[in-house]
Amino acid sequence: MIKEQKLAELIKISKEMRLDLLRMFSHGKAHHFGGSYSCVEMVTACYFYKMHISGDLIDDPERDRFVMSKGHTVPAQYIALSRLGVIPKDELKTIKTMGTRLQGHPDINKTPGLEAPTGSLGQGLSFANGFGLAGRLDGLKFNIYVIAGDGELQEGQNWEAMMTTAHYKLGNVCLLVDRNKYQSQGAIDDLMGIEPLEAKFEAFGWRAFRADGHDMKALCTALDEFSGEGDKPTAIVCDTIKGKGISFIEDTYKYHNYNLTEEEYKKAEDELLSVL
Repeated sequence: MIKEQKLAELIKISKEMRLDLLRMFSHGKAHHFGGSYSCVEMVTACYFYKMHISGDLIDDPERDRFVMSKGHTVPAQYIALSRLGVIPKDELKTIKTMGTRLQGHPDINKTPGLEAPTGSLGQGLSFANGFGLAGRLDGLKFNIYVIAGDGELQEGQNWEAMMTTAHYKLGNVCLLVDRNKYQSQGAIDDLMGIEPLEAKFEAFGWRAFRADGHDMKALCTALDEFSGEGDKPTAIVCDTIKGKGISFIEDTYKYHNYNLTEEEYKKAEDELLSVL
């Protein structure tokens, strides 16, 4: 069970990460606000509560792996890596500029701390399966965490990969679904429904849980159900709000990939500063 002091620390980190995200994005250039903000608590809980990872362990063969399957929201991961000291904080402002190591989608050849070049949606779990099978062959012990978007679960490769994870008994794989209910063109349920997710995961041979993806205690409690032991992979469906933390961005697909005006930027910054 998570201790209250640790819980307060994680909540503080998530609030700071939202502000860091905004300042990294700034205004005058389009960025993926909606999905980056909806997964902040999930990234925080993975990196700063559950995972065996640190700046010193970033290349350790037995470090835990993290795959941002919905690669367009890798900026949230950049913020986490900067807090670990893997990416200098001053470098964050270079995102999506010519020659930067911080592109809009993960580039494992340039950016330290990234495990998979995702962004062509639906492939993250397949990477995780590969890591798990390779680690087994090499006699290594580590866990693999994947954050997938609910929209990308409409892609068939995910379900083939889920069968693979279960068939090969990769109990060290944990998949977190960012169930923010919107994709770039509208509401998930209007475009292609995906529920009931827990029942589907269980039918594919997984252990499945559901949690409020913005309630840090609930999220960490769900993550504590995953030990990396046993034969069954674990899925946690995290109910979230797209654009969480900025009132005019929340719960809409308009800001999936958006160029803030200077006025909108200032309004968002004031809101995020008010809750620190």
